[in-house]
Order: sequence, then structure tokens, then C-alpha cells
Amino acid sequence: MTQKLICMTEKELFKYDVIKNLLDGKINGTDASKQVGVSTRQIRRLKQAVIKLGPVGVVHSGRDKESNRKLDSNKVNKIEGLIKEKYFDFGPTFAAEKLSETDGITVGKETLRSIMTNMGIWQVKSRNSSKQKWHVWRARKDNYGEMEQFDGSYHIWFGGIETCLLLAVDDATGKISHAKFDLNEGRIAVFKFWLEYFAKHGFPLSIYLDKFSTYKVNHKNAVDNKDMITQFQRAMKQVGVRTIVAHSPEAKGRVERMNKTLQDRLVKELRLAGITTIEEANEFLKIYIPKFNKQFAVVANRRKNLHKNIVKNVEEKLTQIFSIQETRIVNNDYTIRFETKYYQLDRVQTTTVYKKDVVLVEMHLDGEIKLRLRDCYLNYEILPKRPEKEIDIKLVALTRQEQGSYKPPINHPWGQSYLNRKMKQTANIQV
Repeated sequence: MTQKLICMTEKELFKYDVIKNLLDGKINGTDASKQVGVSTRQIRRLKQAVIKLGPVGVVHSGRDKESNRKLDSNKVNKIEGLIKEKYFDFGPTFAAEKLSETDGITVGKETLRSIMTNMGIWQVKSRNSSKQKWHVWRARKDNYGEMEQFDGSYHIWFGGIETCLLLAVDDATGKISHAKFDLNEGRIAVFKFWLEYFAKHGFPLSIYLDKFSTYKVNHKNAVDNKDMITQFQRAMKQVGVRTIVAHSPEAKGRVERMNKTLQDRLVKELRLAGITTIEEANEFLKIYIPKFNKQFAVVANRRKNLHKNIVKNVEEKLTQIFSIQETRIVNNDYTIRFETKYYQLDRVQTTTVYKKDVVLVEMHLDGEIKLRLRDCYLNYEILPKRPEKEIDIKLVALTRQEQGSYKPPINHPWGQSYLNRKMKQTANIQV
């Protein structure tokens, strides 16, 4: 008679020995259930199985059998082909989402992780706790619009060139409030970003950002001079938005983590969509961000929107406030020099202009240059080079009317004594 080899684990061997003792009458069912760690009902089932099948009765019935949930080999081959073709740089979770969304193939992310691991595309990461840094998470703000975390992320997002993604993430909900691609994180790009944000949402209560030079004066003298602020800080102060500077990347970790997530997910979405220019990428964001927020945003503790509405008089001044502003001195020939160009002030002005007056030069986002003095914009023309006495330097000031052309009316108070004398002389002659 041929004997069959039975492979059993240590746990199954121990279970078999307990059931044998039960059958030999050495212990009862209650004792056996305590030893094995199962109910007495399960002990009775195991006892009947061993009586009927012998040692095989304690072996799991699914041993050496294919799982009922095993994927069909044709489906596995199709998945592997799609991964090689389109999702070769995707993670298992994101790849499972795209297979379901784009290709109509439903597969669990862990099953896909095994497939990608077997293909050599995905490598299981070790979880060495000694290398992990632990940080205490700051509690989220309670309301939407209470704090916006803002950052610029330089990365090769599309087209093989490095661009910058300007990103605002709401602290309370983790929602992407606004995002925009630009060439850099300079003052003009950031001003345009926030003007678009204000038009969409209004003014947030505060903005949490890093120590990049656009947002904070980092010169050593700024420690002693607290009045030194950047153009960004000045503009936000004028509209009543508080700026908070983070002292570490972890402090504004939500926007940092969002950048990391987008550098994985958004880059692949842009590649699949064939995006190659900034204009196309910004149009794509209008569709992508609502879908992303629907999937990953959380509900705020309190469902209030704390964004402040823009009042009309402030809205009219936004282009003025969010301009690059610097001061210049009026020269003796009534010229102003700004960025290698000379601006000759006209003789007739909206307000009185004296030599050595301090004029505010506004460089607007559309490139227009405006000169402001005492809330009045001055009239000027741009000169190709430094002028040679275009305006007489002996002029005391530039006023609303050109000097020498003004004639006072006959009834002017300063001329009353002269009129009285002329009238008396005329009366004497007639007498």
C-alpha cells in the first residue's frame, strides 16, 4: 500500500497531538479548546475530521489549491502590458486608479503591487524605524480660509524643462485652493498668483510661507531693523492679510507633502495628456484640481468660510498695491532715473512738484510705469538718454499750470488796491 506524504506545520502538529489526547480520553473537549485556543465547537469539528481523515483532518483544506480570487492569466498579461506601455513609472496605488479610470480594469492595489514586484518595476521599501524622523503634527485650523500654506516647487513637470508650480493649500481642509505654473517664484509671478486667488476666493486671514527672498528680507541687518520688509509683505499688509514665516520645511508640512504628491501624480498625468507648454499645463490644472480635491480633501472642523470679501475701494487699488514700488528723488532738471531710463516730468502736473521731492515709482504687472506723489500720478515722457536742460532748472516747481501763462482776473484780491487807485484817478479827471 502506497503511503502519502503529509506536510504539516508546527501549529498543525501540535493541534493533531491535542486531538489524539482527546481521542485517547486523556483530556476532555474543554481542556482541548483551552490548549488549542479555539471554541469547543471547533474542537468537535476537528475531532470528527481526524476520525474520518486521520492527520489530514487538521490540515487546512485550501492547502495546494488555487485561490478562488486568483486573477485570470489573460487579465494579468493585459495588466502587465499596460504597465509596460503607460504606467511603468507609476506606484501601485496610482496605477490601480488609472487602470480602473482609463482602461476599465479593476484590480486591488496590493495585488497590483505583487504583479509589479514580480515584473521588477516596483521595489518593496524597507521599514527601518531607526531611520525615520518623527514630528508632532500641528493641529489643523478650524475653518476654511483661516490659513493658506503657500510654496513654489521647482521641478521638471513637463516638456523636459524645469518650471515652478506655485501652490496654495488650505490648512483646515488640505484642499488645493489655487495652483499655477510659472517660470519662477519671483515677485511678479507671485503677485499675479495672489491676484488670481483673491478674485476667486477673497482675502484669507493669513498665509504661511518659507524664508525665500520674495517673502522675507534675509539680510543680517534685518535683525536689527524690523521695518525692513519685502514688496510681498508690504502688499499683504496693505490688504490686511497676515504673513507667517516658517522656520523649517516641517512647519508648513502640508504644502510640502502636497508638492511631493504632485511631483509623483501630476507629472504622470501631464505626460499622459501630452502637455508640453505652461499655457497647456495651466488649462489642465483647471480640470485636474477639482478632481484631486474631491479625492483627497478633508472636512474642516467647522464649516465656515473665513475669507474676507474685497470691498470696492480696495479692489480698485489692487493693481496699484500689487505693483513693484520703489522711491526715487526728483533731480534738479525735473527728471527721475529708474532702471537705466530717464523720465522727464512735464511742465504741467496734477500736483505741485519740487526739486528733491520723493516720488514713488510703481512698476505694474503689465509693465506700465507710473510715478506717484501725494496720491497723484505725474505726467512724464521717457527719454532715450540723460536730457540737456529740457526744462529750465531755474523753475521753482512744476504746477497745474505752466508758469508765465497765467493772468489773474481783474477782480483778483491782490489787484484791488490798484483798481481803487485807477477809479479815483478817473473820477478826478471827470470832475
